[in-house]
Amino acid sequence: MDSRLVLVINSGSSSLKFQLVDPSSGQSRASGRVEQIGEASSSVPDHEAALHRAFEQLADEGIDIQTCGLVAVGHRVVHGGNDFYQPTLLNDAVIDKLKELSTLAPLHNPPAVEGIEVARKLLPEIPHVAVFDTAFFHGLPPAAATYAIDREVAQAWQIRRYGFHGTSHEYVSGQAAEVLGRPLDSLNQIVLHLGNGASASAIAGGRPVETSMGLTPLEGLVMGTRSGDIDPGVIYYLWRSAQMDVEDIESMLNHRSGVLGLCGSNDFRKIGELIGSGDSAAKLAYDVFIHRLRKYVGAYLAVLGHTDAVTFTGGIGENDVAVRRDALAGMAELGIEVDEDLNAAPASGARVISATGSRIAVLVVPTNEELAIARDCVSVMAES
Repeated sequence: MDSRLVLVINSGSSSLKFQLVDPSSGQSRASGRVEQIGEASSSVPDHEAALHRAFEQLADEGIDIQTCGLVAVGHRVVHGGNDFYQPTLLNDAVIDKLKELSTLAPLHNPPAVEGIEVARKLLPEIPHVAVFDTAFFHGLPPAAATYAIDREVAQAWQIRRYGFHGTSHEYVSGQAAEVLGRPLDSLNQIVLHLGNGASASAIAGGRPVETSMGLTPLEGLVMGTRSGDIDPGVIYYLWRSAQMDVEDIESMLNHRSGVLGLCGSNDFRKIGELIGSGDSAAKLAYDVFIHRLRKYVGAYLAVLGHTDAVTFTGGIGENDVAVRRDALAGMAELGIEVDEDLNAAPASGARVISATGSRIAVLVVPTNEELAIARDCVSVMAES
């Protein structure tokens, strides 16, 4: 077996996803997910038990984590704050700083840190590296990164637009350049990462100049369970008039909103079936999702001035023919035309789906955040 493998871990509050990656070939040797961590009915009481279960799943596939040639463990961490914008070797001091950042990402960073501490305990001789969702967007232009609030408050509490899904946006924009046979620094791109979490980015010459998510992953596009952009006044109104406390409002906006909140499902396959059966709530949810998506595409065309490509990625972006069609329908005068047959053709790899005469290329590029994280780990080790 290859002697340079990276175990990539994505630790959530109740689940742990893992993948064993060969960063040289890009091959995934094995992957899996442990669910229901800490739930009353579960046999997985905590993250340490979850990682042991992951090792058992690897063993079932004939892979001994201790002897397979593991050179690093890569950890996806959602929020890096102002301090972390490069892949970072983990030690006790770094972990203490990550714990401090939990105030910026209370739903995401604490389980990530827990996963890191458990993995370091079980694999103490292997280097551990944190790769941050916010890193790619650290250099956003100040006009894009700055909220128009009291600047002293913003500085004191590190309030700015950080952006998320950065690993995916960076990877996909690079792959899009390869598909088009163009240097990355010659392209202006819009990348649409559409999954249960969804985000858009505008990338000029390989550098992001705008993105839809902000201080948290709640801002921006309508998502599976998150509201996306919302008038902040709604929060105050619910607090004063509906007597909802902050935790209830936060939970609603993150877990009971988006298309789920509108129609009862966040599975776009199910939503399509409901629309086909005449369900008006599902139709409205879909229309709201598409409307917000089109608004962002239009805004980013304006931000970039000249755009060479629009790329879809993520579970919905890669697989939902209707979303791709409807998101860009009627934009021929803006230079965007989707080829109906290419869009509908069954395919799994990176491909162009724009019409021959489209001035702006439209692509579908599968994301591979695990491979990107694995390669970041190797690069950090080479520099250290």
